[in-house]
Amino acid sequence: MDVAVLGASGRAGSEIAKELAARGHHVRAIARRPGAIPTAATIEPIAGDASDRTALADLIRGGDAVISALHFDVPVELLVGALKEAGVGRLLVTGGAASLEVAPGKRLFDTPHFPAEWKEAAGQGIAFLEALRRETDVDWTFFSPAAFIFEGPRTQSFRTGGDQLIVDDAGDSKISFADYAIAMVDELEHPRHSRGRFTAAY
Repeated sequence: MDVAVLGASGRAGSEIAKELAARGHHVRAIARRPGAIPTAATIEPIAGDASDRTALADLIRGGDAVISALHFDVPVELLVGALKEAGVGRLLVTGGAASLEVAPGKRLFDTPHFPAEWKEAAGQGIAFLEALRRETDVDWTFFSPAAFIFEGPRTQSFRTGGDQLIVDDAGDSKISFADYAIAMVDELEHPRHSRGRFTAAY
């Protein structure tokens, strides 16, 4: 496939770009700092600003899908608008864990131990998902990671789920960026969560 990765110089975006390239996909790796994008034969580093809808549409036009590893300060309307303008029908988004349920009707965001310093960014992620759920033209998927995502090994061993936070026997919820990237590209290649959300953790 021909896949555009937005935010390809970041920790999630760079791992996703590498995983795509390892599987033989052509990657339009878009970032404000293209020098920080990982290198591979099928990775094409591109300088771009996702906050400019028309410019973004030009960068992704003709592709098969877009994977966004951007922060949530780029509105859904702008991102989806760029896809529609470019004629790209598939969007996968690196989401946040805050909206995952820890009990029926209770989100991780609502728990008393949720860090106050993460509230603003987490709230933006929740609002982003809510806005995506109103989108009916673009085939979107929102991929929430575990509560703790870290730079670690590519184990290829993890569990996936839907709207509930996945924890291990010790009560921890975690996944490496490398394994998160595997699950993201798996979803791209074999869609199971069209216009929906999923998660992955050990």
